[in-house]
Amino acid sequence: MQENSKSHENSRLHDYTEDAKIGRGRFDLPFALLTLVLLVIGVVMVLSASFARAYYDPTHETGGNATYYFIRQLIFALMGVAAMYITSRFPMNFYRHFSMWVLIVAIGLLVLVPVIGVKANGARRWIGFGSFTIQPSEIAKIGVILAFSSMICRYREKMRTFRYGIAPFAIILVVIVGLLALEPHLSAAIIIVGVGAVMLFIGGVRLYWFVGVGVAVGGLGAIAISVMDYAKERVSNWLDPFSAASDAGYQIVQSLYAVGSGGLMGVGLGQSRQKYLYLPEEHNDFIFSIVCEELGFIGAALILILFALLIVRGYWLAMHMRDRYSSLVCAGITTLLALQVFLNVAVVTNLIPCTGISLPFFSYGGTALLIQMAEMGIILSASRDVPTK
Repeated sequence: MQENSKSHENSRLHDYTEDAKIGRGRFDLPFALLTLVLLVIGVVMVLSASFARAYYDPTHETGGNATYYFIRQLIFALMGVAAMYITSRFPMNFYRHFSMWVLIVAIGLLVLVPVIGVKANGARRWIGFGSFTIQPSEIAKIGVILAFSSMICRYREKMRTFRYGIAPFAIILVVIVGLLALEPHLSAAIIIVGVGAVMLFIGGVRLYWFVGVGVAVGGLGAIAISVMDYAKERVSNWLDPFSAASDAGYQIVQSLYAVGSGGLMGVGLGQSRQKYLYLPEEHNDFIFSIVCEELGFIGAALILILFALLIVRGYWLAMHMRDRYSSLVCAGITTLLALQVFLNVAVVTNLIPCTGISLPFFSYGGTALLIQMAEMGIILSASRDVPTK
């Protein structure tokens, strides 16, 4: 049995080393250009949204340097471009071979977060290495995508059974969500569960499982709202944030002021008023509010169109892959991108209750940006193998 296992592993290693020797096609240029355009716009918006807080920072972390956040984001953006290029060079068999290891490392880091994690804003979500911090939840997202893709390919026709199509995936999700709850990091848990569900649906799990889980989650949510005062207050503030405009509803009210004051054309790049310490997290989770204020409805709509084009292109590539694993990975990463964009915009416009979800390529954060660019590189790697006519 051990000899068979070793021979199987050696065969897979041989596969991706052989693939590396064989000439591969060029990566998908439209996908790469859309990614880089969004990245450039995002870095510019970080400069515009953050300079007031960086200059007036009461914690003195920035030393009064108005470009503090911008310079750090620019450095990570350049590193991200390099990461995208590097990950685009590895063949997909390489990622398949190490997919479970990425998930294992992510879970191991999540276990360490409550013990040695860095605490900020009432949550412990980062692990610090000197002046550098990483957010394990970002690694967990790509870990779930890579591992689920590999497992779905391995189980194939067995995906319609509970033993192979539900149980192992559910165990992984429960473990990750449980660890995220200790931080707490609800938004990451929601995104990971959402991406996992989409991948299982694509993988062939029967629809009634999703209906059953959806009904169960909805029922538990309704019970929680009816018996927990905190949940009741959260929903109440979401439905009418202006009733607590100086307290629990302050952030979303300021966000709506920013979105509304932008009008059709915006007040102009760099001219936002809400970023002058009125709107919390203006360069992070609520940066899209500043986008709306400065660039207006037209500018914000154009950015959303760019995201939509990137997402559509990602799914197009997923449908044209030469193998199932590459298709699943592309679909998973694209779904992750789509969920984060939709949920972030929904939060800042008060379409859904407020929770911390960053906007890809825009929100300030080194770990997230690096991993997002690496994920785009994985899609570009898969695009090299798309059959050409």
